[in-house]
Amino acid sequence: MKHTLFAGMMAAALALPAHATDYMIMAPASPGGGWDQTARTMQEVLQADGISSSVQVQNVPGAGGTVGLAQFASQNAGKADQLIVGGFVMVGAILTNASPVSLADVTPIARLTGEYEAIVVPASSDIKDINGLVEKLKADPGAVSWAGGSAGGTDHIAVGLIAKAAGVDPTKINYIAYSGGGEALAAILGSQVTAGISGLGEFKAQADAGALRILAVTSDERIAGVDAPTLKESGLDVVLQNWRMVAAAPGITDEQKAAISADVEKMVNSDAWKTALETKGWANTYLAGDAFKAQLDADIASTSTVLKDIGLVK
Repeated sequence: MKHTLFAGMMAAALALPAHATDYMIMAPASPGGGWDQTARTMQEVLQADGISSSVQVQNVPGAGGTVGLAQFASQNAGKADQLIVGGFVMVGAILTNASPVSLADVTPIARLTGEYEAIVVPASSDIKDINGLVEKLKADPGAVSWAGGSAGGTDHIAVGLIAKAAGVDPTKINYIAYSGGGEALAAILGSQVTAGISGLGEFKAQADAGALRILAVTSDERIAGVDAPTLKESGLDVVLQNWRMVAAAPGITDEQKAAISADVEKMVNSDAWKTALETKGWANTYLAGDAFKAQLDADIASTSTVLKDIGLVK
C-alpha cells in the first residue's frame, strides 16, 4: 500500500513541469467581483492543467485596487511566485486617487480578458428600457443613483460617457462606488439605487433568473444570448470594453519574467481556460510583451482624458 501511494505521488510530481511555481495571486478587491473571479479562475486552471502545483488567492480590497497594488509592490520585490490581477479599473483608480504607486511599479505580464458593461435595474423597477433611464437622468441627474465599482474605474467612466452622450453634465452624475461586485449587486437587488453598471458576467446569472433587467450593453454589436440593445442602437454613442490583466512583482529577473509569461501563455491556451471564458461571458483578449505595454500606455493616456472630462481628475 505504501509503495502504491509513493508511486502515485511520484507520478503526480513528474507530471508537473520542472520549473512549476507555487503562485500566490492577489485580487485587489473584495470577493465576488471581476478581479476576484479572474484570480480564482486562474487558480483553478493553473492547478487543473498542472501548470502550477499550488495556487492561493488573497483578497486585499480598497480604493480601486490601489491599496492592494501598493502592498503588492512594497512587499514582494524580486519574488517570482507573486502575481496580482488588475485592469482598466485600476488604471482609472490610480489617476483618480493620485496614487503614489502605479503600474510602473510592478511587472505587467499580459492582458487576459475583455468584458463589456451592462446597465441593469431590479426586475421590480418602473424603468423598462434604457430610454426610460436616460429620461430620468435628463430630468434630474442627481436623482438617478448608479451603483458600480470603484471611483474612476470602468463603471464610473461608462456612466460619465452615457451622461455626456445624452447631453447631461457628467460632473452632475450620482455615482455610488462599491469596493466589490457582491456589495454593488446587493444594493441593486435591494433597490437601494436606481440602476447598476458592471461587467456583464457579474449580472448575467441574476438577469437569467429574472431578478435583474438588462437595459443595455456597451458593446458595438448585440451580444449573443443577451436580450438587450447596445447603447449605440439606443442613440447613445458609447462603446466601452473593460479588460483584465495579470502582473508580476517588481524587480524580477528577465528569466523569471519569461517563466511566468510562459505559464500564463499555457494557461490561456488551455481548454479549461477557454471553457471558463465561455461560461463567464469573457472575451479572450490575450496580449503580451511589447504589444501589451504599448496598449497599456495608450489606455492610461485616454483614461486620463476621460476622467478630466467627468471632473474626477484635474
